[in-house]
Amino acid sequence: MIAIIDYGMGNLGSVQKALTFLGYESVITDRPETANSATGLILPGVGAISSAMDSLKEKKLDGLVRDYVATGRPFLGICLGMQMLFDDSDEYGPDGQVVRGLGILSGSVRRFPGDMGLKVPQIGWNDLTYVAHDDLRADDYVYFVHSYYCVPALRENIAATAVYGIEYAAAAKKDNVLGVQFHPEKSGEVGLAILNRWARRTR
Repeated sequence: MIAIIDYGMGNLGSVQKALTFLGYESVITDRPETANSATGLILPGVGAISSAMDSLKEKKLDGLVRDYVATGRPFLGICLGMQMLFDDSDEYGPDGQVVRGLGILSGSVRRFPGDMGLKVPQIGWNDLTYVAHDDLRADDYVYFVHSYYCVPALRENIAATAVYGIEYAAAAKKDNVLGVQFHPEKSGEVGLAILNRWARRTR
C-alpha cells in the first residue's frame, strides 16, 4: 500500500486517482503510524513552502518523512513536496525569515529570475532534457506549475533538468528518494508511465 501524506496542501485526490488507475492501492493519511506502515510514501504539495512546512510540523509529519526515508523504502516528492526536501528556500515566511526545509537533500530553492522575459510562474508543458534516473526518460513532456526551482548542492542529486529561461533541476534524487518539480498526475500518459515506474518499486 502506498501512503499519500495529507498535511492540508496538495492535489491528493488527483495523485490517488492516478495510482488507482494504474492498479495500486493507496491511502490518503495524516497519521504517522499509517504512513510509516506503507510500502511507498508520497509527499505532494502546492502553494507556499512556509505554510506547508508549518502544517507538516504541526501534524508531526516532518519527523515521519525523515524517519521513513531512512528506512530505504521508496519515497516520492511532487512539486512543493520536492522543494520541501531541500535545506532552505528563498520563498521567505511571513516574518521575513528564510524557510527551512526537511534537509533530506542538500541545496536551496530559488525564485525564477524576473528578467528572463518569461512569465513567472511557469505554467504549462515542458521537456525534460538531461535525465539521470531510471524512472524518467529524456524528452518526457510533462506539466509544471511553479515560481521556484531547486538547486541541489551536488550534481549527483540532479535526476533531470528542464529549461525555462534557465536550466534548472526538474527532478532530484538520492538513494531511495525521488523528487519531481512537475506533476506526473497531470502529465497524461507520460506522467502515468513515470508514476508507474516509481510505484513498481513499492511492490
